[in-house]
Amino acid sequence: MLLVFDVGNTTIGLGLFRGKKLVASWKIKSDREKTSDEYGIAFYNLLGHQKLSCEKIKGAIISSVVPPLTPIIQEACETYFKVRPLVVGPGIKTGIPILYENPAEVGSDRIVAACAAYEKYGGPCLVVDFGTATTFDAISKRGEYLGGAIAPGIQISAEALYLRTARLPRIEVKKPKSAIGRTTVASMQSGLYFGYIGLVKNIIVQMSAELETKPRVIATGGFAELITEEIQEIDSLEPNLLLEGLRLIFEKNRKAETKTS
Repeated sequence: MLLVFDVGNTTIGLGLFRGKKLVASWKIKSDREKTSDEYGIAFYNLLGHQKLSCEKIKGAIISSVVPPLTPIIQEACETYFKVRPLVVGPGIKTGIPILYENPAEVGSDRIVAACAAYEKYGGPCLVVDFGTATTFDAISKRGEYLGGAIAPGIQISAEALYLRTARLPRIEVKKPKSAIGRTTVASMQSGLYFGYIGLVKNIIVQMSAELETKPRVIATGGFAELITEEIQEIDSLEPNLLLEGLRLIFEKNRKAETKTS
């Protein structure tokens, strides 16, 4: 079995694959203060809770946008699962040519998502990842990573309103009953929700116009389900897109190792 880790700024997504099948997935909070033992025990317990044997794990792969956590997760894998994980970064085969001016600047999560989207849908396509930040990534008809856009996530926007104003409260991000709010909370929810829909739609329209043909638009990430129901331009919702991408990249590198050995 293969254990995959999508290490983000807010959460760590874990997936366990048996062959190509995702048999279990979890999310835990990203915490830079935790030790490798604390993470290792947490991972071990998650598998044990579903009666999944840790001894059957034969490989692991990590995509991380939080550099301080990368070696901690690596050490947890080596100590508790006895596997040395691959880390998505320079030198890893993804099958996606990166046409960014400086490829090293692209977050590994964006490349992983692009890999999965192109494998499943072909190109051109756009991936919208609703995470701590909302990222928009364009993949060409030939499977090239072209670049994209980065916007503050909807939760960051909500926190900014609370932290940078004297009287506005911290609110739950959710769809309001109407655009015209009759309370401060409802008004904030309206501005965040409908304003964010406008942001996402406009970026999709602008990026689509720059591609050769109309792209397939795929949404993923923690806030994707909340936002996408209002955006007709989004064609597919793929909650496990990054986990699937990690599996694909692991398989590409395992095949490459087999050919050279």
